Amino acid sequence: MSTKRIRVLVVDDSALVRSILSDVLGRDPAIEVVGTAGDAHIAREKIKKLNPDVLTLDVEMPKMDGLTFLHNLMRLRPMPVVMVSSLTERGAEVTLDALAMGAVDFLTKPRIDVAAKLPEYCEELIAKVKVAAKASVRALDAQRAAALKPQVAPPPAVPEVAADLTATTRRMRTTESIIAVGASTGGTEAIKRLLRSMPADAPGILVTQHIPKAFSASFARRMNDCCPMTVTEAEDGQQVLAGHAYIAPGDQHLYLIRDGARYVCRLGNGDPVNRHKPSVDVLFSSVARSAGENAIGALLTGMGRDGAQGLKEMRAAGAPTLAQDEATSVVWGMPGEAVAIGAAAEVLPIDDMAARILELAAGMDVTKRASTG
Repeated sequence: MSTKRIRVLVVDDSALVRSILSDVLGRDPAIEVVGTAGDAHIAREKIKKLNPDVLTLDVEMPKMDGLTFLHNLMRLRPMPVVMVSSLTERGAEVTLDALAMGAVDFLTKPRIDVAAKLPEYCEELIAKVKVAAKASVRALDAQRAAALKPQVAPPPAVPEVAADLTATTRRMRTTESIIAVGASTGGTEAIKRLLRSMPADAPGILVTQHIPKAFSASFARRMNDCCPMTVTEAEDGQQVLAGHAYIAPGDQHLYLIRDGARYVCRLGNGDPVNRHKPSVDVLFSSVARSAGENAIGALLTGMGRDGAQGLKEMRAAGAPTLAQDEATSVVWGMPGEAVAIGAAAEVLPIDDMAARILELAAGMDVTKRASTG
């Protein structure tokens, strides 16, 4: 009995890119490219006619741009979408918008010689389509759809003087506890939901999200704009402070080291771990060594197994460890692997994660005061 193949519709304004993506995907026996479309209007008709399981969608297209099309699609006919974007600042911003709207994942535009010279790109494309086919996709409700509606020109940011002054007063307080967070597929939104629930004086947070270098700075800025904490892209030698969150740059591993009474960020250019750089395992392992029971680990939605072994090391070092549950994960790969190997002490929905982390951190503070008193 044959297994049902994944039906894919490729949407891109470039005939060459459509051809490359179709050729790469068509080589896998588990995938069937049922059609292609050069713009959103053709795509809409082909979705109705062909009923694909997964869409690959170009970010920038004529007639109707990819974001507007995705916004309509996720309201009216939600389905797994893998965005195809350029490695530019504009591409980063649009792709992050797409992930907020419900796109499962993204990958960069293929080079003309991709099939011949970049087999890892082909593997990544096929893997992401296969994962997308099994991903948990939710429709955009009216409130989220209105908040995420694409705008021609975003309104200028209004400076929040009071918030800035508050941030300044806490900028030099050394963190006593460390929170380490890792995520991949679906992680940009999961991290956003977690950080938005953290107060301005929360313990220092280190975050590794699988994301390209061109995207990590934009992601950090977005988190800083919507979260009570100060969120930045991590820098080598930067002291970890309470009220601050540090996002790993997209092309470097993020480590935590202990320098006397201080915790410090360290960046490294080592080889990829679990095929990722930055790697969640690298972060979690360094936190286990440097902070031990003074840390809390949280592994969120993502494809693969990166972070599971590192979370197990954190648990062995005495740290409380959490994994996002399957129901609220876009892909329950990384957290599921952590649960399978006994790395996660607790499994929680993403919206319960912040409160539990703060509860655990408060308990650590009480224990420390009792032991020093």
